[in-house]
Amino acid sequence: MNTEDPLKRWNERFSSAEYLFGTAPNAFLVSQKHRLKPGMTALAVADGEGRNGVWLAQQGLVVTAFDFSPVGLEKARRLAQRAGVTIQHHLADIADWDWSARAFDAVVAIFIQFAPPAMRARIFEGMMRALKPGGLLLLQGYTPKQLEYRTGGPPHAENMYTEALLREAFAPLEILHLVEHEDVVDEGKGHSGHSALIDMVARRPA
Repeated sequence: MNTEDPLKRWNERFSSAEYLFGTAPNAFLVSQKHRLKPGMTALAVADGEGRNGVWLAQQGLVVTAFDFSPVGLEKARRLAQRAGVTIQHHLADIADWDWSARAFDAVVAIFIQFAPPAMRARIFEGMMRALKPGGLLLLQGYTPKQLEYRTGGPPHAENMYTEALLREAFAPLEILHLVEHEDVVDEGKGHSGHSALIDMVARRPA
């Protein structure tokens, strides 16, 4: 049985001077730029070393970001400083995050598939709760077929997403875009190569 401490593992993964997932934003997130407007508030969930939070701030959004790794968070702060943007960074475990504390125009969750099903259900419910009426949820993850490619993500099929799973989990939201597809991902050493992906954009009813 794997008894490895997740925090220790992620701190070690983030300890290199290199950025594990690169410093460029996620391609799916960038493809949704047309939905994002300056002045919108955004929550970057488990933002790691900060690449997506920084990009959101560069688009003029007011960004709150959190991660449970102090090593990753420090790199995120340095990345934001180099980019000349201001982000409200928080050191927090996703299981302890107060989703009700603030309502956001956008909640961004990119490759947060460290969560097993029971925890995932609580996270999904929390992300919906964190949205303002009319707010957008932007999510990308891997489908179970990713286990054939092993170019990123956890080695656990139960952590992966399918279209049916996301439709059921986010039934209270209006699904604007939901598609499973395959593509080459080039995000540092952490995500590199042909990948089985699923993208979703959903909106909380006004």
